[in-house]
Amino acid sequence: MSELLPSPVWVNSKELLQQMISDLAAQSRVAVDTESNSLHAFREQVCLLQFSSSTTDYLVDPLVLSDLSALAPIFANPNIEKIFHAAEYDLICLRRDFGFKFSNLFDTMQAARTIGYPAVGLDRLLGEKFGIQVDKRHQKANWAMRPLTQEQIHYARLDTHYLFDLRDILEKELIEKGRLQFALEDFSRACATDELKPKTNGESWERFAGRKDLSLRELTVLSFLCKWRDKEAEKLNRPPYKVVMDDVFIALAKNPPMQKVDLSGVGLSEKQIKLWGDALLSAIRRGEQAPLVSRRQIEPKNDAVLRRLEKLKLWRKNLGLEMMVESDIILPKPYLSMLAENPPKSLEELAELMKETPTRLEKFGPQIFKVLGGRNAN
Repeated sequence: MSELLPSPVWVNSKELLQQMISDLAAQSRVAVDTESNSLHAFREQVCLLQFSSSTTDYLVDPLVLSDLSALAPIFANPNIEKIFHAAEYDLICLRRDFGFKFSNLFDTMQAARTIGYPAVGLDRLLGEKFGIQVDKRHQKANWAMRPLTQEQIHYARLDTHYLFDLRDILEKELIEKGRLQFALEDFSRACATDELKPKTNGESWERFAGRKDLSLRELTVLSFLCKWRDKEAEKLNRPPYKVVMDDVFIALAKNPPMQKVDLSGVGLSEKQIKLWGDALLSAIRRGEQAPLVSRRQIEPKNDAVLRRLEKLKLWRKNLGLEMMVESDIILPKPYLSMLAENPPKSLEELAELMKETPTRLEKFGPQIFKVLGGRNAN
C-alpha cells in the first residue's frame, strides 16, 4: 500500500509548521498520534507528532521545533474533532510536554472496545477493515534517533492516515448497537481529565513497599540501590531497568554480597560489575546501616465499602459478559470507588454522582442503585 500513498510532509521549520496549522485549522476533523522514547530514555519525551488532514499526512519533529504552542488552539478547538487511537497515553504525553488542553475527541480504540471487539490494536483493526499490514517492530523503536528510517516514517504515517475511515466505520457500528453515547461520554471525560501521572524516579523503591517478602531492612537496602540507579540512569539518559534489573536488586537486598566477586551470583554481567560493582556495594553497606524506611500506610476501606465495591464489580462483570464488552464499558473505573464510598440514598443523589455519564445513568441507574442497597429503584 505504501506506493499508493504520497509522501508525508516532514515538518521541521516554523514555516512548514505554520503551513500545516493553516491546513488543520480549516478542517472539521484531524487525526493525531505521537511517538515517544520511553524505552530508551530516563525521562521520556514526545519525539514525533503525526497529523492527518483530509488531504495530507504530516510528521512534526518536536526535537527541532522547541515551540509547538501554535498547535494549542487546534487541540482546544471544540469545532475540530481530534481522532486518536488509544488516546489516553497520547493525551498524558501531550499535556506533560506541551501543556495542551483538549476538546472534541474521538478515540477509535475506545470505540472498538465499546462495540465489543475482542482485539482493538490499530494493527488488527487496519488489517481487518482495510487489509493494511503494520510492522509492529517499530513500536519499540528509539524515536529520538535521527534521521528516521523510511520504514519508521511509513509506520508513523499509518498511525493517522486511515483513522478517518476507521472512525466512520466504528461510529456506524456504535450507532447500530445503541452505544454511541457511551463512547461520546468517555471521550468527553478523557478531555476533561487534566491529572498528570509523573514518574517519581527519586522514590522508585516505594514500588516494592507492598511486598510482604521484603523486610524493612531489605527495603532500606533496596531504597539505597534504587536511588543510586536513578542517578546513574539520569546521567546516562536511559531507563533505570537498562542499568540494573529489578530482580537483581531484590536478590542483592535479600542476600547482600560482601565482595565484588560475589556480585556475579545474582546475575550481574562482568561489564556491570566492572562499571558499578564498587558503587553497588557502597549502596548496600549504607542501606544496611541507615535508619529503616517506613512503608507508606494505605488507609484500609471499611468492610461496608468493600462489600459495595465487590457487588458493583460483580454486577458490571456479569453485565459485561452479557453485552460482550469489558466491564469498564458498563461502569468506568472512576465511578466504582466513588459510588462504593458514597452510596446514594436516592436515585436523585445517584443522578448527581453520575451526571457526567447520563446515558449509563439512564440505562443502568436503577440496577446500580439496587446493587448499592437502595430501595424503590424501579
